[in-house]
Amino acid sequence: MKILEIISTLNPTFGGPVQGLKDMSSQLELLGHSIEVVTLDDKDSPWLIDFPITVHALGPKYFKFGFCFGLIGWLTENSKYYDALVVNGVWQFHSLATYIAFKFTKTPYFLYTHGMLDPWFKEAYPLKHIKKYIYWTLFESRVLKSARAVIFTSEEERRLAHLSFKFHSANNVVINFGISGFKGSKQKSQILFYEKFPTLLDKRCVLFLSRIHQKKGCDLLIESFSRICKSTDSFHLVIVGNDQDGWRARLNKLSFELGINSKITWAGMVSDDLKWGALNACEIFMLPSRSENFGSAVVEALSCGLPVLISNKVNIWQEIESYGAGIVREDTLEGSTQLLNDWIGLSDRDKNNMQNKATICFNEKFNISSAAINLANFLKSSLHTSSNGLGAQ
Repeated sequence: MKILEIISTLNPTFGGPVQGLKDMSSQLELLGHSIEVVTLDDKDSPWLIDFPITVHALGPKYFKFGFCFGLIGWLTENSKYYDALVVNGVWQFHSLATYIAFKFTKTPYFLYTHGMLDPWFKEAYPLKHIKKYIYWTLFESRVLKSARAVIFTSEEERRLAHLSFKFHSANNVVINFGISGFKGSKQKSQILFYEKFPTLLDKRCVLFLSRIHQKKGCDLLIESFSRICKSTDSFHLVIVGNDQDGWRARLNKLSFELGINSKITWAGMVSDDLKWGALNACEIFMLPSRSENFGSAVVEALSCGLPVLISNKVNIWQEIESYGAGIVREDTLEGSTQLLNDWIGLSDRDKNNMQNKATICFNEKFNISSAAINLANFLKSSLHTSSNGLGAQ
C-alpha cells in the first residue's frame, strides 16, 4: 500500500504522536509499504532535516488552530496517488480540512484521536470544554462520523473518549500501538548521559520524561518526592521534557518551598541517544499523569527494562499491572507517594524481577513489529471492502 499520514506538525515537542508516527511509518516501510507525510510545518523547519520519511511541508500555518491555505487543495489534488489516508489528531485544521476535501467524494480516510478526546480536559478546563463542545457539534463530530474508522490504541482510550463526546455512528476500533524501542548498548548510552550530566553519576535517579504540563502530574511528582526525601536521602529526581506552557517556573518555586531544589535536575528537552541514556541510567521511571493516552515514554522505559511507576490514568496501566512491569496507583498525592514507597520497599530480587517483566511486557504488547502488521492488515481489509476505487495493493 501507499499510505499518506496527515498531521499538523512533526515538531518533536508535540510528543508521542510524532514519535509514534515516525516509528510506525519506518516499520511499515520495512514491511514493503510506501509512506509519505503531509504536515503544516514550514519546509525549512529544523526537525524536518533528515526526517526518515518523505515529507510534504505545506506551511506556514496560522494561529493555534493551524490554519493552512493550501491543505484542502493539496489533498484534493493528490489523494489519488495514495491507497490509504491516515489523520493523526483532532481539534486542529488538518482534520477538518481532510473532512472538507472528501466530504462529497467516496475517498476513505482513517483517524487516530491520540487521546485528544480524554475527559480530563473537560474536568480541568470546563469553560474551554464549552468552546470545544461547540466546535465538536459544528465540525469535529462530522470529521469522526465520516472517517472509515476512528482508531484507538487501547480499549481504555476508547472507553474514556465516549465519556467526553457522543459519536455512536462512528466506526471505532482498537488497534494496538507500539514503538521501535531501545536497540543500542546500554553501557554506551549511560556513558553519554553521564558525560552530559556528570553530577548524576552514582546517584539513584527517579526519571520523569514527558512534556512539563499540568496534566502530566509534575506537581504530584515533586510533592511526593519531597515526602520520601524526609525518610531517605539517597534519591535524586531527574526531570526531562519540554516546558511548553511555562509551567516549570511554578514547579521550580514549589521545589524551593519544599526544600528539595538541590535534589532535582532539570534536564530540558533531550532526544535520540541522550534520551535513551537517561532511560538506561536511572533506577526507575515515574509518570503520575492525570491523563495519558498511549504513553510513549512509558513504553520506551519498558523497552530498556526499566520498571515504571504510573497512575491509573495512563491508558495502558492495565497491561503494565497484569505483567508486573511496574506499579500503578491513583493520580493523587497519596497515590504518587505510595508509588515511590512501594518501590523503595521492594527487595533487590523483586526489583530485578520487575525489570525482567518490563522487557517481557514490551516485547509481547508494545513491539512495533506486531503493531505495524496489525495496522497494515486492518487498512488493507478495510480498503478491500471499499467500492470507491481506492483499493489496497
